[in-house]
Amino acid sequence: MTLELTELFIAQAKLDAHIQTQHNVDYASTRLKRILALLVELGEMINETRVFKFWSKKGPSEKAIILDEYADGIHFLLSLGLDIASSKRLYTIEPLSSDLVGQILNVYQAVIQFYQQPTIASFEEAFSLYLACIPLLGFTPEEVTEGYFKKLGVNYTRQQTNY
Repeated sequence: MTLELTELFIAQAKLDAHIQTQHNVDYASTRLKRILALLVELGEMINETRVFKFWSKKGPSEKAIILDEYADGIHFLLSLGLDIASSKRLYTIEPLSSDLVGQILNVYQAVIQFYQQPTIASFEEAFSLYLACIPLLGFTPEEVTEGYFKKLGVNYTRQQTNY
């Protein structure tokens, strides 16, 4: 299974340029905040799955809610990839772990590695591991792409309404 991200990177570049103009910021001044935002969004997404809540009998949120949270992470990863000039656009989706908990821990570790050493290689590893969550979450690459563009519209609306 693969995911081609060219259209998403183009769309994200436009959103980033809009935000940078509106808020008088650039990639360098926001990199650490975007890395932290990615970690927060990862936590919000996994919280909606409830996969780690062994003490609770309540099930996961609706698939659409989880996808919306997952799309938030895609936004920040695309933005970080643009920031460091990653040119990789085609990713093979291969989980390192057979369970979502282990895979998410791998993603957290990779994002922290990217924070510590912001290289193209560390970015691509983090993005690859995040995308590898797709089958473990029960999504298809097409659903993720649709979820990204749906959230993109929300993000533009938020910019227009002083969110």
